[in-house]
Amino acid sequence: MERVLTDAEQRLLAPFVTDGRIMQIPAKHSKRLLMLDWLAQDFEPGKTYSEAAVNLIIGQRYSDYVTLRRYLIDAEFLDRAEGVYWRCGGSMLV
Repeated sequence: MERVLTDAEQRLLAPFVTDGRIMQIPAKHSKRLLMLDWLAQDFEPGKTYSEAAVNLIIGQRYSDYVTLRRYLIDAEFLDRAEGVYWRCGGSMLV
């Protein structure tokens, strides 16, 4: 289940996302973190993913999956060890 963005969050991401696809990565850190949190919702907590699976999931949203994968790890939304990735952060649905 995807996190529902507030109206304010939708307005912040609108210039960067069209029809669920990322058109541009925000330069402003706070907007980038919001986008990464939104993107992290594509990964199920408690589930592990191969690098190929992570690339495929991110690639459905943005063609430069390598950059977004790095951002997700650096911002601690995803973690990895020995070629296995898992979601370790981001908003949780209740």
